[in-house]
Amino acid sequence: MTSTPSDQKSIVVERDMAANPAAVWYALTISDVIKEWLMENDFQPKLGQKFNFRAEPMYGWNGVTDCEVVELVENETLAYRWNASGDQAEGGLKTTLRWTLAPSAKGTLIKMEHAGFRPQDEGGFQAMNAGWPRILAKLEEVAAQ
Repeated sequence: MTSTPSDQKSIVVERDMAANPAAVWYALTISDVIKEWLMENDFQPKLGQKFNFRAEPMYGWNGVTDCEVVELVENETLAYRWNASGDQAEGGLKTTLRWTLAPSAKGTLIKMEHAGFRPQDEGGFQAMNAGWPRILAKLEEVAAQ
């Protein structure tokens, strides 16, 4: 992954999940499963695939995130661009989300890094920094099923 300028922030969350890497990978890469722990989407696990996440709009966000798969190594690494959409795209969020999986004694050690938050993205950074730990807990719950 490329480095980001020093004025940019990243959110990093690690969690040791009680599910094997294949189960976690399945939860990260199957559209119908992703919507159980994250958002509605049209994700397909293909390098270069463009897709979006959709949720209810809220203050400062139109509810759509445009994405593109930029790294894909089955059961190990998934990365995609995570960008503002529509009329918010030009000056909006332009980040990268990277998932790294490794076998652990419990099941899978997962690391999620959401990188590239610029100073003008502080509101999104704060909201996502608070939300990602809860989202990973939900991911673990879904992957363990």
